[in-house]
Amino acid sequence: MLELEGVVKHYRGAADEVSALDGVSLSIAPGEIVAVQGPSGSGKTTLLLLIAALLKPDAGTIRFGGQDIGSLSSDQACDFRMREVGFISQTARLMSHVSAVENAAMDLMLGGVGRREAEASATEYLERVGLGDRLAHTPEELSAGQRQRVALAGALATEPKLILPDEPTGNLDSDASLQTVQLLAEIADDSGACVLLVTHDPEVAALAGRRMTLRDGTLSEFPSP
Repeated sequence: MLELEGVVKHYRGAADEVSALDGVSLSIAPGEIVAVQGPSGSGKTTLLLLIAALLKPDAGTIRFGGQDIGSLSSDQACDFRMREVGFISQTARLMSHVSAVENAAMDLMLGGVGRREAEASATEYLERVGLGDRLAHTPEELSAGQRQRVALAGALATEPKLILPDEPTGNLDSDASLQTVQLLAEIADDSGACVLLVTHDPEVAALAGRRMTLRDGTLSEFPSP
């Protein structure tokens, strides 16, 4: 289970201090998908970065599986991300001039999985995101949406228990967006992974099991229809 309690994160600029998160509390059960909406600059990406141990909170606690994420050392945080987290950023970060299957297999190989096994797993997930016919294509030969799906496949191929997609459907059409959320739902249901999905798209958010709104550093339940 993912648990946040009273999480605070401020950014200090030259002239003032910006409160990205102001006492955020949230719990996500295994197998649950929670979508977070909010205006640009409301702290949605900061929330994911804190949970992924890429930032440390100024106050409050973040626990996953009972482990205090905010107290991890740099090495421990790196190991946590490698073992437990599937973080999908807004912009696909792929290696240039390297095939889609090699890009999607990269995290597995960095984790010690052999190339053949890693590429077999990557191929499976590339097929699940609709890129089975693009395995040998490099990022330069793919559209923005296809590159985003390669990054998604790579994150999911590691079979993480905590999946953190940041606008994973931002460059996708409506059909591909639906398929992406359905895939996340299938994986959460099959593996018991916790999924915290950040999106601007209300239709995508509506597909999640629970919807939240982040505004002015405060997280609240989305009003039920």
